[in-house]
Amino acid sequence: MRIETQIKAGITGLIALFALTACAPTVKIEPPDKPIVINLNVKIEHEIKIKVDKELDELMADSELF
Repeated sequence: MRIETQIKAGITGLIALFALTACAPTVKIEPPDKPIVINLNVKIEHEIKIKVDKELDELMADSELF
């Protein structure tokens, strides 16, 4: 009877080993097949304001450079 209990214990151990191995999660990290595309719809508006003194404006109007 001792051999039968050893065989039962061995079979029980194998079943437990297979059960624990079957429950092990697997994690795979793979690069994507297609390239990553990022669409950015950005609207950029800017406004430049220049303030000129009247005297400077008159000088620029009188000069022949501009």
